[in-house]
Amino acid sequence: MTKRSPFRYFKTSPEIIRLAVMMYIRFPLSLRNVEELLHERGIDICHETVRFCWHRFGPMFASEIRKRRVEGLRSSHWRWHLDEMFVKISGERHYLWRAVDHEGEVLESFVTKKREKKAALKFLKKSLKRHGSADEFVTDRLRSYGAALCDLSIRERQQTGRWMNNRAENSHLPFRRRERAMLRFRSLRTLQKFASVHASVSNHFNEERCLSSRSLFKANRAAALAEWRGLCAA
Repeated sequence: MTKRSPFRYFKTSPEIIRLAVMMYIRFPLSLRNVEELLHERGIDICHETVRFCWHRFGPMFASEIRKRRVEGLRSSHWRWHLDEMFVKISGERHYLWRAVDHEGEVLESFVTKKREKKAALKFLKKSLKRHGSADEFVTDRLRSYGAALCDLSIRERQQTGRWMNNRAENSHLPFRRRERAMLRFRSLRTLQKFASVHASVSNHFNEERCLSSRSLFKANRAAALAEWRGLCAA
């Protein structure tokens, strides 16, 4: 039985939809910025179409990327960096918990209203269920991490220290730039949805440019783009 195309009822071509979604999620652009850039390429679509496309197809693309990475056994089990960042939703402070591996790839993103043991435990359970366990968990000195790891009987794997969690701190920067371009978020559901999609897309195009030669970087970038153009193909 052939797989039905998710683009079958749309007048816009799948190539344009993938391009619009990639530009909006990957780069710190507004909806109208994406509309203008596509217009320069001769593609006439409204910014509301870009909004609809990322809402409709962004989670679908992210899910397929995660599926391919899990099948390729790309998840790291050596060292995870756990950290939380403050995000305001309609003026109210929320917390975005993030798990990052030693290469800087975001493994999990989880939004809560409080920064406590219950929230940390829920975040850790979700991460462990999807990616398995790790040999080391690098955290800051927030006591919620220690209490949650103690409940999971893996407290001895926790590592804390000055500058040890810089990998997680640096991974926040692309999301912060994206948050400013979006003029912040207006609902917890939208934040959770976008954080998950943004993490998958960032992982897909993350090439660690400083660690490879120019020729290797170009080959990996071309491979990532080719794989992106084949997402959700019938």
